[in-house]
Parts: sequence; structure tokens; C-alpha cells
Amino acid sequence: MLSDQFCGVWKMEKTLNRIHPVSDPEATYFLQVSWEKDLGTGFGIILSDGQCAWTGTVSEAEISREAADMEMNREKYVEELKKALIAGEESADKYNFAVSRDEENMECHFCYERNLKDGSFRLGSLKLQKVLSPAEVVKELIGYCLDCLGRLHAKNEHLQKENERLFSSWSDMEKLLEKCVEAKEELEADLYNRFILVLNEKKAKIRSLQKLLNEAKEAKESAVGAKCTRVSIATTQMATGRENDYDGNTDEESENLTQASLPSESCNSAIYKTALVWWEPFFVFSSS
Repeated sequence: MLSDQFCGVWKMEKTLNRIHPVSDPEATYFLQVSWEKDLGTGFGIILSDGQCAWTGTVSEAEISREAADMEMNREKYVEELKKALIAGEESADKYNFAVSRDEENMECHFCYERNLKDGSFRLGSLKLQKVLSPAEVVKELIGYCLDCLGRLHAKNEHLQKENERLFSSWSDMEKLLEKCVEAKEELEADLYNRFILVLNEKKAKIRSLQKLLNEAKEAKESAVGAKCTRVSIATTQMATGRENDYDGNTDEESENLTQASLPSESCNSAIYKTALVWWEPFFVFSSS
């Protein structure tokens, strides 16, 4: 009967946590929560102290009613339930649990609360019924723990192999990177040497072109100087020729003027002699 009773529960998703109720901090209880799809659709609880065990369920309607009583959004309320019942030790200091049971351990009142700065408020509570065969429940809890350990061990082995594979890949990549670095350095050295050769060739070419440019400038300056000299000589010769021409004209003009003045003097002499002949009787008469 017990296996049939918990058969449906064990096929659901489950978590198992260790809690210390505020009503008895020295006591240790094991809380298992199971649900289908989502905690908001309802969940089942198994609580055990290792000797006795109690079980109960919370329906979807009860979750909605609790959220409405606290005037809290239902989704936010479900998130609070997940943190309180599933998160475990990660949020142990934020949530409290209270466990109270009757003298015959037939019923157990289980309460879960959220801690606040000035106190706490109750998230929910339910009455759990005693399981007639607690050893079977403890056996199931131990089996669940062993299954979890097996899954964790398998996951650990898988991660270990993955780690080894990644380490091997990392080692190969490191060797490849070293080769790439060496190839890069060799390539840089080769490119640098080629660059030096090209640079030297360019410098030599620039010097050659500079020399040709200077020679061309000198040739041009020489040609301009020679041209200026020829022009100067021609100008001087022309000026000298003009002066000679001017001097010749002056001499000719002087000779012409002299020759022109000579007839004038002879003419004057003739006039003078004629005058003397004409005036000679008067001079004779005066002398008498």
C-alpha cells in the first residue's frame, strides 16, 4: 500500500533538503518536496526525522487561496514557495520552519515562514499524516539520495572527461599557438629585411634623381648665363657701333660746317676789297 501510495509522487520532480525547525533547533528533519510540471500546480511533502515520517499534499486551489489571503500576486507567491521549500540551504537564513506533533506522533503540523527585519510572516502550513511504515519512507529517501549521488558521480565523470578533453585541446592549441608565434616572428623578420632592401633602393633612387635634378639645374643656369653673356656682348657691340656712328657724323658735320664757312670768308674778303676800291678816292681826298 505504501509503494502504491507514493508511486505517483516518486515519478514527479523531487528535491530533498535538511532543515532545522525554529521550534527545536537541535533537531534535524529531512524535507522532500515533489511536484508535477510546476510547483504552482500543487505539490506533495514528506517529512521525516529518521524514525517517523509524515506526508501531506497542497493543491493548486489551496495555493491560490493562500496567495489571496496574503493579498499577494500568485506568481510571486509561487516564487516564494520555491525559495522556501526547494532552494534549501541557499536561502536557509531567509525562511523558517516550524514542526509540532502530537504525543502519539499521528499528526504533525508543518509551517513555513519568511523572515523579515521586524519579524516574519507565514507563507503556508498544513497538517501531515503519519506514515504507517516509516522505514519504507526512510528507505525511499536513502534510495533517492543514492540516485542523486549516482547522477552526480556520472556527471562528475562526464565533466572530468570533458575537462581532460578540453585540457588536451588547450595543450594542442597552445602548441599550435607557439608555432603560429614562431611563424609570425619569422614572417616579420623576413618582411623587415625586405623592407630594408626596398627602403635602401628607394633612397638610392632618390639620391640619383636628386643628382640628376641638380645637374639639370646647373646646366640650365649655365645656359642662362651664356645666353645673358651673349646678349650683353651683342648689346655692347651695338652700343659701340652707335657711338662710332655718332662720332663719324659729328666729324663730317664739322668738316661740312668748315667748308660752308670758307666761302663766306672769301665772299667777305671780296666785299672788303671792293669797298676799299670804292672808298679809296675819299681816303686820298682826305689826305690832301
